[in-house]
Amino acid sequence: MTDRTRSPLKSLPCTPTGPGHAEPAPASSRGGAAKDVAEGVPSSVRSDPQAGDGRYPIAWLTITAPRGATPTATSVCDCGRNLFAAGHRKALALIEDHARHRDLCPLRTTEERIAT
Repeated sequence: MTDRTRSPLKSLPCTPTGPGHAEPAPASSRGGAAKDVAEGVPSSVRSDPQAGDGRYPIAWLTITAPRGATPTATSVCDCGRNLFAAGHRKALALIEDHARHRDLCPLRTTEERIAT
């Protein structure tokens, strides 16, 4: 057998010269709950100030067109619509149909929109 030499990039094990195992923190003479976070840092997650306008997505159009493969499109809406198309012409037709569905969807058609 040959003696393998250590790579200069690897660190050699050394004996620690500093303190040993971690010691538990001394008991506090103050009462109350333990301090988990730094002072001035809120401990609860606040709501996003931009997400209060009442809008939310109800319809999704997913288009997948990998290079050299057949493109696909999926149109899904909360009203129950769930359509799939594969191929160039069928995917393009579904994209146009999804755009038309935005004006006809019962979830988006409100009395306010009809009045305008």
